[in-house]
Amino acid sequence: MSVHSSYRAPWWLPGGHLQTIVAALRPPPRPAMTRERWDTPDGDFIDVDFAGPAQAARTLVVFHGLEGSADSSYARGLARAAAAAGWRVALPHFRGCSGEPNRLGRAYHSGDSEELDWILRRLAANAGPLLAAGVSLGGNVLLKWLGEQGRAASSRVSRAAAVSAPLDLQAAGDALDRGLNRLLYTRLFLSSMKASARAKVAAHALPVDAARVQAARTLREFDDAYTAPLHGFRDVNDYWTRASSAPWLAQIRVPTLVLNARNDPFLPAAALATATHAASAAVLLESPDTGGHVGFLEGPFPGRHGWLARRVLDFLSQDT
Repeated sequence: MSVHSSYRAPWWLPGGHLQTIVAALRPPPRPAMTRERWDTPDGDFIDVDFAGPAQAARTLVVFHGLEGSADSSYARGLARAAAAAGWRVALPHFRGCSGEPNRLGRAYHSGDSEELDWILRRLAANAGPLLAAGVSLGGNVLLKWLGEQGRAASSRVSRAAAVSAPLDLQAAGDALDRGLNRLLYTRLFLSSMKASARAKVAAHALPVDAARVQAARTLREFDDAYTAPLHGFRDVNDYWTRASSAPWLAQIRVPTLVLNARNDPFLPAAALATATHAASAAVLLESPDTGGHVGFLEGPFPGRHGWLARRVLDFLSQDT
């Protein structure tokens, strides 16, 4: 089901690129957080940051995006708003994203629902059914998990929200590898991912061609040389196809908000429409005309965060 969105970008912030970049460069204050290190079943570890009261009626888990962390602008905003509302907030880091290299050769990827399942099981064992939000890559993984689990997901998650998720990884990857997107975003992603890959290659025997990884100039080339073989996919097309959440939207049974701006540079509006056309009745589709990729600033110049956290928390608060 689709719903009309109340969001409109401020007049002084036109276009998806500016709405994306300005929001990322102007993070809200960081809430007070504590960190726990969890050993994974395969002998690695992840770091989980917590905010808000330890004994709270609601627990929100937030999954970050590609090369993001609990310190990302959107993570700060969601955690700050939820903690102020008296919620407990958990912000797990995907492997290698907390500022310290993980122990094993594997990393993380856009379809890593098995890792997400383990995280949710551990959190729900202590807090009961959770509220869950995923942003960008984290949103794609969360939606994929919700679809795979179907009705069984409700034992761990009562409501969920995905923000700016790249529902169709083929479409999103191709968009990021073209024109201005490649200059503004892909170049920065590759710089960070190549640095992590160099460290991993130096520390582990990996099934990758290190020279080809470092020579990659697009996300398609990097994922074909590194992400796909490292995580058991045949090639980039196999990875992007199997990891996309769009085919799983029809199987979601937990009430879920899917929020994507139509001018998101990471996922063209036509691809967004195609990816969501078969979503189940449990999925609420919200597609404002503006907002960029995880942008959604509001107010007079220089703008402020707030609309995104209010929208997500409002949806997650319903019937819980």
